[in-house]
Parts: sequence; structure tokens; C-alpha cells
Amino acid sequence: MFDHAMTDFPFSIKDFSFDHSAANSIKKEAPVSYDYPVVYIIYSKKSKKAYVGETTNITSRIGQHLANEEKRELQNIRVVFSGYFNKSTVLDIESNLIQYMQADKQFKLLNGNAGISNHKYYQKDLYHETFKGIWDELKSEEIVKIVNSDLPDIQNSDLFKFSPYKSLSEDQMNAIEQYLHILGKEDIPKSTVFVQGSAGTGKTILAVYLIKLLLSQVSADDLSEYANNKHLIDLVDKVKSKVKTTGTSKVDMKIALVVPMTSLRDTLKKVFRSIHGLSPNMVIGPNEAAKSHFDLLIIDEAHRLRRRKNISGYGAFDQTCRDLKLDINSKNSDELEWIMRSSDNQLFFYDEHQSVRPSDIEKERFSSIKSTSTVLELKSQMRVAGGDDYIDFVDRLLKVDKSLQPWKSNNYDLEVFADMPAFIKALEIKENEFGLCRVISGYSWEWVSRKSSEPDVKIDGVELFWNRTNKDWVNSTTDMAEMGCIHTTQGYDLNYAGIIFGSDIIYNKELQKIEVVKGNYYDRNGRVGITDDQLHDYIINIYKTIMYRGIKGTYIYCYNENLREYFRGFIS
Repeated sequence: MFDHAMTDFPFSIKDFSFDHSAANSIKKEAPVSYDYPVVYIIYSKKSKKAYVGETTNITSRIGQHLANEEKRELQNIRVVFSGYFNKSTVLDIESNLIQYMQADKQFKLLNGNAGISNHKYYQKDLYHETFKGIWDELKSEEIVKIVNSDLPDIQNSDLFKFSPYKSLSEDQMNAIEQYLHILGKEDIPKSTVFVQGSAGTGKTILAVYLIKLLLSQVSADDLSEYANNKHLIDLVDKVKSKVKTTGTSKVDMKIALVVPMTSLRDTLKKVFRSIHGLSPNMVIGPNEAAKSHFDLLIIDEAHRLRRRKNISGYGAFDQTCRDLKLDINSKNSDELEWIMRSSDNQLFFYDEHQSVRPSDIEKERFSSIKSTSTVLELKSQMRVAGGDDYIDFVDRLLKVDKSLQPWKSNNYDLEVFADMPAFIKALEIKENEFGLCRVISGYSWEWVSRKSSEPDVKIDGVELFWNRTNKDWVNSTTDMAEMGCIHTTQGYDLNYAGIIFGSDIIYNKELQKIEVVKGNYYDRNGRVGITDDQLHDYIINIYKTIMYRGIKGTYIYCYNENLREYFRGFIS
């Protein structure tokens, strides 16, 4: 038992056996009236499963949970009481507990994800401090530790960033509802839908959320949890009913998340492993998708699906085409076609401006599919603290928009550095303060360290090495002497991104335009068989995409002095 007294909102946490005696025990020992709003955690030390909830009637709620076969196996219930709690408060604390406990990994949560709320209410900031106090108390328990990690560490984890237990933005929720309406229509047996959004609009989070929503088994006692979003459950039920009748699965939808990039795919496999009801086997590459048939394929980073151009492993690619009875000489014999032939329904998360290689399927090919498909839009920036203004600023900066105004913001830290030691030092300071700060660059240097101990880059006495691993590089190192590339960072969030604009990109002062230098671009598969204009677009897309990685800020170093001078004219 804990009694925590805060100046603002005191609370108590008490533990009870989870059985039919629990309600009476709570009535006797509750520090406030037992019918006040409370937050609770039902858990089993043995199975390492838990359920987080809130209620204004703990007696009735316990009875409902005990009637549920899966929850009946849980052993204890820990209740958070306060005479200062109201309905908005407990909904908010419940939502935070679900999000952080799932990422903490001490317990697998039995919760669905349709009941997560994010709304404003009186003194919300103060109650958030109360949540921190609750978390600290739960963490300090020695007999049965409900939580283990500090909140800042959880916030930096992929399990938190890609969690399906997110309160969606209005933008995201509208997209979910529209898509479920389409998927559940009885008169449309198959569907192809695109969700378009720039970097940071929450496409990956939405994909994970949707899979968890579609595969959650909602019982009668869960319905009160979903009171605010009951219509979502009704839509999901329609979808499931349709699939059971016409689909390939007898019980659950056969769903997979297709992720073209190896690094991000491996990261999401780890996330799925830690979520109740999901499996790492649900996260697959395009080649795996082509080997089976699915009710629904959700394709994240769809702009990175490949065509038969500048790829390694032509043999495997051609064999998959032959298995699907595709002519390898046809321009439509690509991974997009694999997806279409291997599923009844497809949901593509797509941004043409994040295509960075000639092997990526051309936007014209996607356009031909989109012309007969439904297209939904995500417009709200969810990653970068600078919001849509920052996204627009970077886009216009790299286009050399003559009407561009200097960057001004109290919410986002954007700075251009004149020398490399100061650049690295500033990032090291932010890494010590926030964590998850990394150096990223374009392909302006050969990867010599792959075959020797020599550094790949030497600037102003600073030695840098390309990423030493391709798998989950973002979480594999904190060393500022190691720099990542587009392939190891696309799809990831950082607190601070340190971007090196290399010698492959310059500013022409006479023409007042940004140009690319083909001879200084060392991605061999990225420059063969394409025009100079195409290469220009790919390189600009690379730098634009990595400029969108930083949540709190972006630090810039420019190898080209003219480019540095141009940037500093707009970034103080």
C-alpha cells in the first residue's frame, strides 16, 4: 500500500486479491468513497498479463471482469484512489497507463485500443504531474513491481512510438472511420485504398493501430471501455462479419503489415512481439506477401516498393514474378503487382516525395492504381514540434523559393553550424539531455570502413564512420562518430537529427539554385540508368526526408560553403 501526498492532488494506491471478495475489501479500505472515479490495474504475476481500466462503480466493474474468462485468470487488482479525481481525470490517467505500461514490457496488456482518449479538461497539466507520481509509486514497489522503466526512457523507445495504444488525432480517426466503412461494405468484395501523408503525419502508427483494432476480441465487459468509440466497434464487427462470409479466414482476418525496408521491418517485428494479440510473423516483406493470400495487406512506406531496376538479387525477384505468372519484361512486374495479386484488400500508406532510389516504383505507376482507388489524406504533423510550418519551410528552402521568410519558432530548435566539432559537440549535449540524437548524411562518401578500419569521413579533424549495422541502427548506438543514411533512418523518430549536407549537393550563387553533383554521389544503385533531373529529385528527396526525423530539433552542417551561406540566410 502507498499513500502519496502531493500539494495539488493527493492519491493512494492499494492492492487487493482479484476475486468476489475484492469489492467488499475496497469498500472497507478505500480512503474515499468507493464509488468515486478510480483507475485500476488487474494483473497476474505468474502470467505477466494485465488489464488497465477506469470506472465510477468499482463494485459493478469487478463483477463484469470476473465474468470474463481471460480476465478471471488474473490474480490481483491495484486501485488508484483520490477524492480529487473526476471522470476526465481517470480517463486520462488510464490512457497514459495503457500507453506507458505496454512500452514498459513488464506485462502484456489485455486491453483493446478503441477506448484511448485524448481530450482537454480543467487542470490537465497538474493532473499529468499526478500521473508521474502514480508511475513513480508503481515503480517503487518491491514485492510485485507493476512497472520498471523511467518515463523518459519509455518515451524514447520504439514500443512507445509505434504503440497501437495511441489516442489518434482527428485527422487519423477520420481516416480510420472512412477506411472501415469501405472495408465493411457488403457489395464491394475487394478494395484498394491509399492513405497519403508527408513524413511525420502518423502513417505507421495508424497502420499498427488498425491491425490491433481489427484483431482485438471485444467481450461484453469491454463495451463500457469503448463507450466513446462504440461506433468503431460496430464498424469492425461489420468488417469481420463480411470476411467470415467471403474471405479466406474462418475466424480472424488474415492480415499482414508489409514493410519494404529491412531495418524498419525488424523494428516493427519487435513491437508486434510485445503486443497481446499480435505476432512478429504479421510483419513481412513484399516477397513473403507474394507467397500466400491475405484478406488484407497493409503496406507501410509503400513508396519504397521496388521495380525491376537497379536492385540486388534479380534472381529471387524474377522467380517471385514467375511464381505469380508475371512476365518479367512487363513494366508492371513489380512488388506493387505482387501485393495486388496476393490480397483481396490493400491499404497503401504512400508519400511520393519519400521515393529515394531508381529501384522505387515510379509515381506514374502508383497514379494508375490510384486513379481507380479511394484516396484518403493525412495532413496534420504528428512528429515534428515545429509542425506543418517546419515541413513547409524545409520544402521551400530546398526548392529555393524566392518568397521564403526566415525561420522563427519557439517550439523547434533549428540551427546551422559552421564547423564540424561544434556540430558534433552540440549533438552530444542533446544526446546526454534527451537521448535518441543521431548523425545522418546523404551519400557523399564511399563506405571505406566496410573493408578497413579507416574512417569514411574526415572534416575539420572529426572522423566519422557509416552505420556499422543496417538493422535497427537508430537504437544500436549513441556514438556521434557513427552516421546513418536514409535507409537506416526512414520511418524512425529522433529527438534531435544532426544532418550533414555532403558534397553531392551545392548552392549555385550565380544561378541562385540548389544543384546536385553526380560524381560525388556514391550510392551506385542510386545513380545508374537515370537522367540528371531524376537524380536531382532523388537526392533532394533524401535530404528532405532525413530533415523530417527530429522531434525537438534539427542541427545542420553543410560541406559546401555556398549552401551553408544560403541556409544561414534563413536560419539564424
